[in-house]
Amino acid sequence: MMLSRYRILLPVVSLAVLLAATFYMQPRAMSYFGLNLLFNLAVPIALATLAQMMVIMVNDIDLSLGAFVSLVACVTATYLNDTPLLGVLILLALIGGYALMGAVIHVLELPAIVVTLGMSFVWGGLALFLLPTPGGASPGWIRTIMTVKPPLMPMAVVAAILIAALTHVLVIRSRLGTVLRGLGGNARSIARAGWNVTALKATAYALAGLFGVLAGMALVGLTTSADANIALRYTLLSIAGVILGGGEFIGGKVSPVGAVIGALTLTLAASFLSFLKLSPDWQIGAQGAILILVLTARLLFSRKGGVA
Repeated sequence: MMLSRYRILLPVVSLAVLLAATFYMQPRAMSYFGLNLLFNLAVPIALATLAQMMVIMVNDIDLSLGAFVSLVACVTATYLNDTPLLGVLILLALIGGYALMGAVIHVLELPAIVVTLGMSFVWGGLALFLLPTPGGASPGWIRTIMTVKPPLMPMAVVAAILIAALTHVLVIRSRLGTVLRGLGGNARSIARAGWNVTALKATAYALAGLFGVLAGMALVGLTTSADANIALRYTLLSIAGVILGGGEFIGGKVSPVGAVIGALTLTLAASFLSFLKLSPDWQIGAQGAILILVLTARLLFSRKGGVA
């Protein structure tokens, strides 16, 4: 119980501290427009983080996610914009490809880290084939959704809250989510209970593919165009977001709400570091340092609470 409390408490505290520091340095950011700029790219990063969480939840890790989101962005900016029906079919096929990848990993007992690393080159090659140079255009309806201006809070914050709530219900409250978390924790027990482990693994990867598709579409809605390398950094960002949000590399121990908060924190960290006028070359390292500090704090609190 104490570990679960710290799992969600520390991401919240980390986000609050970083937000307070940002407001201190840039008081003008404490406004609707300022928050919108700070969290502008939070939605695609949050969706990518949830995609990674689905894979980590079943005790695997996905090193192809960034390339996959980039491919989805290219499909969205080309086929989905020009021929919507064909674009939808391609995106559904990509989700099916993710499900097949999960099934193959389980049936052949292959290391997920190796398979997904190999698939990253496949996704990247397909993205380059579609868009050898940056271009394409965002479908109007996606652009409209991503630029809606709800009252009180910017779209990015509202969307993050809705995404976190829906994913919490799916992963924590639903029967399917409970079984998938059990699969990550003890696959043999799930098999003995009569569940088809291969189908469950494919389902977890299909959910990851679905969130990856949504991430790519949201990204194009914000950037209005695509690039074969547009989301390559999402692979490491998504892993960091899951861990920052209280997840662990031991399957089954994940927090959807924490993962979204972790994604928001990483998004905010990039804005905060730009306010410090750090060179872009140093910003990635500084983001890593922030992540290490939070994880160290979590470890210290867990030990203090007597939790291994």
